[in-house]
Amino acid sequence: MRKIESLFSCAAMCAVFMPLASAEVYELPPPGNDVIGSSMVVPARSADTLLDIARRHGLGYEDIVRANPTVDTWLPGEGTDVVLPTRFVLPAGPRRGVILNLAEYRLYYFPEPKAGEAAVVMTYPISIGRMDWETPLGKTTVISKVTNPAWYPTASIRAEHAADGNPLPRIVPAGPKNPLGKHAMRLGLPGYLIHGTNRPAGVGMRVTHGCVRMYPEDIDYLFGQVAVNTSVRIVNEPIKLGWDGDLLVMEVHRTLEVVAKNDADTDIDTATQTDDSIIVDVDVEGSDATPVQSIVEATLRDPLTVLTEQFVTVTEQRAGEIDWDLAEMQLAKANGLPALVGRAIKNAATSAASE
Repeated sequence: MRKIESLFSCAAMCAVFMPLASAEVYELPPPGNDVIGSSMVVPARSADTLLDIARRHGLGYEDIVRANPTVDTWLPGEGTDVVLPTRFVLPAGPRRGVILNLAEYRLYYFPEPKAGEAAVVMTYPISIGRMDWETPLGKTTVISKVTNPAWYPTASIRAEHAADGNPLPRIVPAGPKNPLGKHAMRLGLPGYLIHGTNRPAGVGMRVTHGCVRMYPEDIDYLFGQVAVNTSVRIVNEPIKLGWDGDLLVMEVHRTLEVVAKNDADTDIDTATQTDDSIIVDVDVEGSDATPVQSIVEATLRDPLTVLTEQFVTVTEQRAGEIDWDLAEMQLAKANGLPALVGRAIKNAATSAASE
């Protein structure tokens, strides 16, 4: 693996000095290749925070902080080198519609390519539901789109805000105080939206009541791209393994922490759209209100088991080998930066026959 490590390190270092072509839109690699973008390093400005740098480059809080563990989040300092983790292993599975990877705090959108145009993938950082209001896993669709939505917070949300000394009205109209921002896309899962925010500093964190938040500029653009009935797949994949040519690349994110819940006490906030401009939240008791998978099951799986399953899958069509020591190092780091852990095996059948 030493020769392969050197090759990958050279490619990574060269990528550091390449200009950033686009923070959100990448040409889709052909089937059998799974890596987009390139990680880079930029100098911080005197007034920058890591969050400022993250937003300028299409990244969120977790992205930038995990990739720069020794850099002060709030005062990096002028000239400090900041790693931009803008290299991604695409999520496993069909490349269509919207994919939300909760463990990665990231959205991927695969638009249908127009005649004569190259296929692309768009990717954006997101915020997800916090531990006591988790975003569910499952398959759904975008069932409607709303511009300038009003928000009717549930009784439980109003009680929470009141306890914090920040009471909410029963109706929050469109405007700068509306946490839904200017655009919202309603999903087929009752109560869940992809929407903007009036608190962009929280993008890339686990801070919502279950919905998916995006930077205002990101949802402004994506809202015009995604059509009603677009498929949406919500997954929890902290470990991603894929091919970059003949190199096997691994990307690891921190496993989402979970809180055990008593089903009898589960309080699920759901939303019903009553017209084209109002989102109404209502409380529904009982865990059967949303027929989707919890993140708990996916979160509690053994990482090495998950990695082994992924290795078997990615080597079904292309024989390969993996350096398990390097892979375990990546599992321990969980910094979101793709790294080389293996390679394709040339003439695998011939090699196997000679052993």
